[in-house]
Amino acid sequence: MAALLKSIHFGLAIIFAIAVCFSNFGHGLDAQTVIDSPLLTQKIGTNRTIKVDINGNGDFKSIQAAIDSVPVGNNRWVIIHIRKGIYREKVHIPANKPYIFMRGNGKGRTAIVWSQSSSDNVESATFKVESPHFIAFGISIKNEAPTGVAYTSQNQSVAAFVAADRVAFYHCGFYSTHNTLFDYKGRHYYHNCYIQGSIDFIFGRGRSVFHGCEIFVISDKRVTIHGSVTAQNRESANENSGFVFVKSKVYGIGGVYLGRAKGAYSRVIFAKTYLSKTIVPEGWTNWSYAGHTQNLYQAEYKCHGPGSDPKDRASWSKQLTDEEAAPFLSIDFIDGKEWLPAWL
Repeated sequence: MAALLKSIHFGLAIIFAIAVCFSNFGHGLDAQTVIDSPLLTQKIGTNRTIKVDINGNGDFKSIQAAIDSVPVGNNRWVIIHIRKGIYREKVHIPANKPYIFMRGNGKGRTAIVWSQSSSDNVESATFKVESPHFIAFGISIKNEAPTGVAYTSQNQSVAAFVAADRVAFYHCGFYSTHNTLFDYKGRHYYHNCYIQGSIDFIFGRGRSVFHGCEIFVISDKRVTIHGSVTAQNRESANENSGFVFVKSKVYGIGGVYLGRAKGAYSRVIFAKTYLSKTIVPEGWTNWSYAGHTQNLYQAEYKCHGPGSDPKDRASWSKQLTDEEAAPFLSIDFIDGKEWLPAWL
């Protein structure tokens, strides 16, 4: 009898261990867990790897050449491992090449760099992703074009254009001075990323969560108005888009708004985020949007730091209650449990 009980206990232990293993796959992780390259590789479950090495010790020397080698209509995850180096090229993930995991050696070691200003945000972009099911890890993306004259055609210098559904960036960096990250459309997740800019440097109509990100503000001395971290463009109440920043950090040089309205229903939420003195007391602005502010959703929830004081905030901005904030704090805002490999 004792032997039978021991056997049953052993069997239950194995079943429990298997259940725990499977429960972690495709689900949120403990706060102590670090989402790193090995974990993401494990989660997507593939060993198909294309190696890119600028020194010629891989399958390709160019990132774009590696992407071009992925078959059209690809339906299985493929890893493009980009070894350390500065890759001076424009990179495009076309709409017909899903399931690409672009894995760098860290944002301080692997960088995609180009220099272009244009009147067309898309044309200027160093990196463009237009295919669903894309992941990037440990890569810096930079547009190093000299800053042009403010509000002229030579002032659009986008680092990344994100125009696909189900796209995730982990431990990546985005660098430019103006219009840095064009979060155009789709559901996106940015985890522990660094984003730098001065005016409207996170903009578009994406439905995106920024978790644990560093937002660094550069002072733009060419203009007398304050810049803005975000310029989210939501045109109607029926449009399910918005930017949500959770447990992040906003700091830098000069004065800046958390966001300006690009559409009548512009929606941005900063939650549990550190706001430095670089945030101006008003917090939010509707400049360039000529219309009523009653439908704007410019909101904060339990933020902290010297720039978080709500006393002088714009009259239409919101300080959310627990109940109001709840739908934005969950990864369900972007249906993340259906497609993200890992999140916190």
